[in-house]
Amino acid sequence: MELIEVFGYLSALVIGITLGLIGGGGSILAVPVLAYLFSIDEKAATAYSLFIVGASALVGGVKQHLKGFVDWKTAIVFGIPSIIGVSLVRLYVVPALPESLFYIGDFEVTRRMAMFGFFAFLMIPAAFSMLKKPKEKLADLTVQVSYNYPLIILEGLIVGGITGFIGAGGGFLIIPALVILAKVEMKIAIGTSLIIIAIKSLLGFFIGDALTMTIDWSFLMLFTGLSFVGIFIGSYLSNFIDGKKLKKGFGYFIFVMAAFIFYMEFFVQ
Repeated sequence: MELIEVFGYLSALVIGITLGLIGGGGSILAVPVLAYLFSIDEKAATAYSLFIVGASALVGGVKQHLKGFVDWKTAIVFGIPSIIGVSLVRLYVVPALPESLFYIGDFEVTRRMAMFGFFAFLMIPAAFSMLKKPKEKLADLTVQVSYNYPLIILEGLIVGGITGFIGAGGGFLIIPALVILAKVEMKIAIGTSLIIIAIKSLLGFFIGDALTMTIDWSFLMLFTGLSFVGIFIGSYLSNFIDGKKLKKGFGYFIFVMAAFIFYMEFFVQ
């Protein structure tokens, strides 16, 4: 095993530790780790990331459910169009994209550039969401959750499509949507978003990728298993370390990673 691969497996552990410490965001590192440390191409990297993100979110979602922070009706209403969106993109859009998309003068824009470039672009609002302090509001138990069905379905399709294209969960898009469109309290929105991410990512992977491409299951299960170990380590460490302070630092780290991806894809030929 080469040194860079050892570093890659250690990164899988770090992804889990980050998830355990700050409650989310760590899985956004899965795509760059898979692409740059294991030299996995853009199709497989985003596919594997869907599985890793979905499995990690499932662990977090179950923990939130046990605390009573999951609104299952909202998860289903938002989740169904999300599953449709991610599955359609993985089944039809990604396979249909040619390796060379177009030229700007002599500069060739490839499928890899488009997928990883868009991923890096969306890392920026994800980083801002970690730097921003959430506004805690007291739950008003007399208020019923109301659904703006057309907008929720549209948002679900869009978020699902984005997830399918870049292989990330999109919690920074889902949580505001649940708060604004369904009037869900913030804590419930966070827990519910984890269930939505888990369902749409895992089903998107199995429907859109596992049935159509060769999966290196031994590698994928090892990577995901290390992430799980990291989650439990991070959860233990959270008893001694303030995850909220780490979250801000991790937000800045995501900015650095976004710049790194842009540099690697558009400037390193």
